[in-house]
Amino acid sequence: MAANVLSQESTSKPSGSSASAPSETTNSGGPSGALKAVLSAACSENQTEFVRFLTARNREAFSRMTPPARVALMKRFVLLNEPGKLTASANPAGRPILRCQTPDVTTEMQIGGTELRDNIAFLPMELRDATDTTGASVHQITMGLVREDGEWKLLSLGLLLLDLPALEMEWDAAEIEASERDAIEALKKASAAVEAYRNKYLRLPESLANLGPPLHGAANGEAAGLLDSDFANGMKNGYAIRYVIVGASTLGAPAKYELAATPLQYGRTGRRSFFRDSNGVLHAADRQGAVGSEADPKVE
Repeated sequence: MAANVLSQESTSKPSGSSASAPSETTNSGGPSGALKAVLSAACSENQTEFVRFLTARNREAFSRMTPPARVALMKRFVLLNEPGKLTASANPAGRPILRCQTPDVTTEMQIGGTELRDNIAFLPMELRDATDTTGASVHQITMGLVREDGEWKLLSLGLLLLDLPALEMEWDAAEIEASERDAIEALKKASAAVEAYRNKYLRLPESLANLGPPLHGAANGEAAGLLDSDFANGMKNGYAIRYVIVGASTLGAPAKYELAATPLQYGRTGRRSFFRDSNGVLHAADRQGAVGSEADPKVE
């Protein structure tokens, strides 16, 4: 599973391997140099650098992933939840030691000797929380790299083959489920903002823009400060939000409105379209990215 990419610990060397190779000849500094570059990119969450060390197949899948999914993948290499600053040193034997430091946590990664098998390289790596003196947080991982077009690319993490196309559907499904939950909450928040506006100004807002933050001064009927700027522009958590007044009147409590949430990227940021009818009932259906309607099944 993708969530366990770095939980797979390896304490034994691959069978049938040759002795540790003293030389690593590629223009990226060999497998060890490539791995250091990968960890540096993951530490700083630099997607442009990170993608350089993916195989062509994985690079294509990485380009299709949403930005949050790309960041989540890089986080698993250094076990940190925010971008850090990398520093490099060496142990007495000359092995590279990399430290990825954030304001709260620092992880330390020590890279062992390279084992070469033709165009495949394996490097043992010890990853630990630098602030943990008990040793309880130490992970022993064997990293695999493969030579592709003369450059070393990531092949495996621990016992798990790095196969982003195979994991892509799993990540998408998890993200879609979360973004669809967020879309429902977004419609509830938009409805609450519309009602708050109605209560204060005794009429419905003409558009979502009237619910956004004012550019200058205090909140007013043109910019009530009830929603953030992206939301007021009709976008929230991967969904396009639409607001429509039902009927000609915007005055008083009898005036009605409808709300809709539609995936910005169907199949990536969501599958279902959501619709709040003029009576406040929420509906949902897979409409292939089209706007929903009150004919869709109710959301319980």
